[in-house]
Amino acid sequence: MRVLIIGAGTGGLALAHGLRKAGVDVALFERDRTPRSMLIGYRVGISQDGSKALHSCLPPDVFAEFVRTTARPAVRINMRTEKYGELLVGEIPQGSDPAHSEQSVSRIAMRTALLNGLDDVVRFDKTFTHFSRNDDGSVTAFFDDGTSETGDVLVGADGAQSKVRRQYLPHAKIADTGITTIAGKLPLTPEHAKLLPPQADGAVTLLYGPKGAFVIIHVMRFDGEGVEDDYIMWGYAASHDKFPDLKSMTQEQLKQVVLSMTPKFHPNLRELFKLADPETVFEIKVRTSEPLQPWEASNVTLIGDAVHLMTPGRGIGANTALRDAELLTRKLSEAQDPVQAISEYEREMVKYGFEAVLASREQMDGNGAIHKPVIGRVVLAFLRTFLRVTNAVPALKRKMLARDAAHRDHVNSADEVVHAR
Repeated sequence: MRVLIIGAGTGGLALAHGLRKAGVDVALFERDRTPRSMLIGYRVGISQDGSKALHSCLPPDVFAEFVRTTARPAVRINMRTEKYGELLVGEIPQGSDPAHSEQSVSRIAMRTALLNGLDDVVRFDKTFTHFSRNDDGSVTAFFDDGTSETGDVLVGADGAQSKVRRQYLPHAKIADTGITTIAGKLPLTPEHAKLLPPQADGAVTLLYGPKGAFVIIHVMRFDGEGVEDDYIMWGYAASHDKFPDLKSMTQEQLKQVVLSMTPKFHPNLRELFKLADPETVFEIKVRTSEPLQPWEASNVTLIGDAVHLMTPGRGIGANTALRDAELLTRKLSEAQDPVQAISEYEREMVKYGFEAVLASREQMDGNGAIHKPVIGRVVLAFLRTFLRVTNAVPALKRKMLARDAAHRDHVNSADEVVHAR
């Protein structure tokens, strides 16, 4: 069996490793010109189940390199107001085995680690255009440089703008959630660390502001030698109608938009916005897949954002892609008939994948009440009160944190917190 994979994102690389480890001939094609180009987004949270899937797919030396390049894991959840007032702070349970632990990773460092051992498999600067099925049952992928490749199976791992999906499932729809995010990054220096909210170093920090505004902050500290410089990343989100027209804005102008929208936020937080390197600032309109009814399986299939794009509301997009990679690897490597293997994979993937899509959508909906002018203030007040009460009652806090951990790992199945392409 020869498997062609389109897209060298998290899911595509994990799948390539998994199939190769299982003895399957695989070729992976990526439109980026180099391994470090076109990567948007700075931090990915890998859950316990995500780590398990990676451990299953990767050779031991590559998994060890992945672990070496991770940042220090978040040890607490840190929920506060936009003025740094405490709402809820709680510890995140830590595992001792990297194969069963949550990890905090940089997208660039993760791609670099996962490319290890795939020099003869991954081909960069290959932009997929379309595929065709052949009389002998094979499938051919065509690229914009005039070349083509033929295999027994074609897997679209080419993200939200998937060209494989557009041809294979043209009825699949991507919906606008009504949320816009602007994110930026700045070096982690002693001076910049002083600007962080209390307890933000070593935490996933969530700040809830007025009018549905929301800020997430990650502090990334790397212990591995030569991985990356330590940094702070922030993301500001609100409903589309709160933003001016962002078309044609420079990255510096996008940063100024965030500052203009947050005049009453904590001055230290505004300073973090201001200090972001303009070259790192980007804007995304958050989108999500609409649920699909099962379709008839063939020797073409999809994984990750290419089939079940989800909001970052629950932080499970990358982990769901990794689960896809592990499941598809297992099905293809065990089966005599690729189409039967894909049918079994898709039957499971459609169920858990779109459950995750819907759960993530609940967390980021620009039409939600919290974004409305009047009722939004009531909803925000209720949310803050709920979090403060939960914070004050240990039993309630433990229950909430346990439920949050379960959502990150088990929302997808009964048995079991930005990348943009």
